[in-house]
Formats: sequence, C-alpha cells, structure tokens
Amino acid sequence: MSAGATLALVRAVRGIRHDAIPADALEVARHCLLDFLGCALAGSREPLTEILVESVARTEDGARATLIGRSERAGRLSAALVNGAAGHALDFDDTHTVMSGHPSVPLLPALLALAESEGADGPRLLAALVAGIELECRLGALLGPGHYAAGFHATATVGAFGAAAACAHLLGLDEERWLHALGIAGTQAAGLKSAFGSMAKPLHAGRAAETGLLATLLARGGFTASPSVLEAPQGFAATHAGAEPRSDALDRWAGRFLVRDTLFKYHAACYLTHAAIEAAGALRTRHALAPERIAGVEVRVDPSLLAVCNIVEPRTGLEGKFSLRATTAMALLGADTADPETFTDARMCDPGLVRLRDRVTVVPVAGTRATRTTVTVHTESGQLEGEADVGIPASDVGAQRERLRTKFLALATPVLGRAGAEALGAAALGAHELRDAAELLRLARTG
Repeated sequence: MSAGATLALVRAVRGIRHDAIPADALEVARHCLLDFLGCALAGSREPLTEILVESVARTEDGARATLIGRSERAGRLSAALVNGAAGHALDFDDTHTVMSGHPSVPLLPALLALAESEGADGPRLLAALVAGIELECRLGALLGPGHYAAGFHATATVGAFGAAAACAHLLGLDEERWLHALGIAGTQAAGLKSAFGSMAKPLHAGRAAETGLLATLLARGGFTASPSVLEAPQGFAATHAGAEPRSDALDRWAGRFLVRDTLFKYHAACYLTHAAIEAAGALRTRHALAPERIAGVEVRVDPSLLAVCNIVEPRTGLEGKFSLRATTAMALLGADTADPETFTDARMCDPGLVRLRDRVTVVPVAGTRATRTTVTVHTESGQLEGEADVGIPASDVGAQRERLRTKFLALATPVLGRAGAEALGAAALGAHELRDAAELLRLARTG
C-alpha cells in the first residue's frame, strides 16, 4: 500500500488558485456552472424535487439558503440536498470519464449554499469548483474501475469527497482539516447503481452535496475522522473498490487540469446511450429511414454498459433514460431527445416506440470504448451501419459555449422567463467578474 494516498490527493488540489488555472480550463468551469444551473432550474419542477421540498425543505421555509427555481428557502444543508437532486433530476448534467460520474452536480449545490451564507466572490467559487472536480477525477483514477463495477454510483460516492474538497477549498481550511473533511465525507459516502432509472439516482447527487458540505463544516469546527480514509485498513478503497490505492497513480495527472475534459450532454438521458442516439439519428437522417423499413437493429457496445443503461422494457420516462433499446428507437423515430419532455411515461408505452424498441438488440463486444457505439440497421434492401464516439472533449470551447448557452436558455426560460434566463446565463458565463457569487442564486430564484 502506498502510504498517504489521502494526503497525496489533498496536496494535488489544495493549492489550486484562480489566477493559475489555464484560460481554457476556467472557461470550461464556467460552462459547468452554466449547465448545472440550467439543469437545476428545469429539474426544480420535477416530481422528485416537489417531494423533497415538501418532505424536507418546506419545514425550514424562511431560512437563508436559496432553492434554485423556487420561491421557498431552506437551511443550507437542505438546499444542497434539494438543489443537487434537482440538478440531476433530468440526467442532463455534465459527466467525466476519469471520474466515471457527473462532476459538477455534487459540488455546485454545496458551494453555492456556502457562498450564499459565508460570502465568496466569483473567482473563489470557480477555483473551488475546479479543485473539487480535479479531486473527483483523481480519486476516480485512484479507485480504478473496480469501484463502479462493484455497483457503486461514483456521482454519489466520489462526488461526496469532491463536494467536501470544493467546500474546504472555498473556506481555505488547513491541510489537517481537509483530511478530516474527506474522512467525514468518506464514512458517509453511498449510492448504488441499482437505483438507476428511479428517483433515488438524482437523490444521490443531492446527498453527496449535503454530505460534502456537512463534512467540511464539521471539520472546520474541529470534528475529527480518519485522516487516511482512503488507504486505511478497511478504509474506503478496501471496502468500496477491493483494492489498495496507490498515490503514485496521481503522477500521471500532475500539472493537468482535468476539468478541461468535462463532457456535456445534449440528450436528456444517460450519457452512455448518447453514442447510440448519435449513430442511429445520423443513419435516419442520411438514409431517410422510415420505421416500417426497419426489420431489426443491432447496437454494439462495451459489456460494461449492460449494468448501466440496458433496461430492456422501460415503463417510465426515468427508466427510458437508461435503456439503450428505447433511446436508439427514439432516435430512429426522430424524437427530440434533447428535450427533457420527450422522456415521459406515456412515451415509453407508445405502441410505435415499443414496436421498434423490440426490434433492437444490444450486443456486448469486449474491448469497445464505453463511449463508442456501432449501430447496424437491417432493412429489406440491406444493412446500414454507423458509429459514434461521445468520449472526446470539445476542441473548440467557444463553440461549446454557444451550444451550452442554447441548451441553458431552453431549460431556464420556462422557469425564469427569457429576460431572467438571459441575466442568469450572462452572470454564470461571467462568473470570474462577480464580486458576490450569491448573485447567481438571487437570479436563479423565482417569486
């Protein structure tokens, strides 16, 4: 075992400062902020968010912390919980292949609640966000594929560590308190992939945000935990990944800003369905495919996808987001998978969709990249084949900015109105100039 893996992780990110972050990495961090706010605004109207507000936050109405897209207020821990769940409710938020999860949604609800109550300017918020994402990615690499393969949802588990790190960075905690914050977060971190397709998956993000914020506040107050939570006997790595973490695995990321490689969603479904959606949609457009011409469809994917997004007969919109068969059929039918309203219970039971879905076969092929998929459509006149890989970060961050701004306005305008959405979008993309990061929450509140 490599002694001090937890300490090595802290030292890799604790010293990150806004003025030392490369311009392209900072730009992507602003994209993460914009995208989270849009997803949380749209998710604020989802049934699972209503249940959380009614069950948890409404008893605290009148407290200081903002609930995004709503008029109610709550305590800051409850706000982190609700806003995190809302931000992941549509499964439309960003993702990262090194973390094997969604990096921003566990962090920003905690950071925004903290900034609102403690005060922080935009550069401090962005630096803390970057530090949290960098820690999440490095921790994901330390744990290796065994953590996710064992059935843990990294957004929930690794995300709790990331939220604690982001909050510790914002508060400027010393190294000892950073270690205790991670220890407190690690002993609470939880979340199972078996929850995919249910309301419990978005709850994972909210709980990670709440856990990370609580861990950091406790550590600041002197609360203690294992300072070697990752590498200790029966520590997090041993129990959750079945392996000993090697701190020298961090060497390959030295000097890198992995936030730059964040991937953003343009379909409101599990990211591992996106390559199939892209490939099938391109075949439909290129060959003017009509459903009645399609005799069968093969979707060839890495075997790891079978435990993530292969719900065979989805009955609800949430289940549909985790069904390669359904999302491929939707793409072949020309459904607007960029619109969250497309994923409804009624749509999943539509006879036309069900007929085409049942012609789709998912074929595992060892050695395929998880983000790469080949789709073969069999017709009466032959077969058509297409493939897509959605695991390549954008080379043009300016083009990504405009694409995300369009997505944000589509999500935010129904909640805030066009003028309100424009104002919040401008503030998010100009976060480096904000004197008070809480301005983002003032603009994101309704009523």
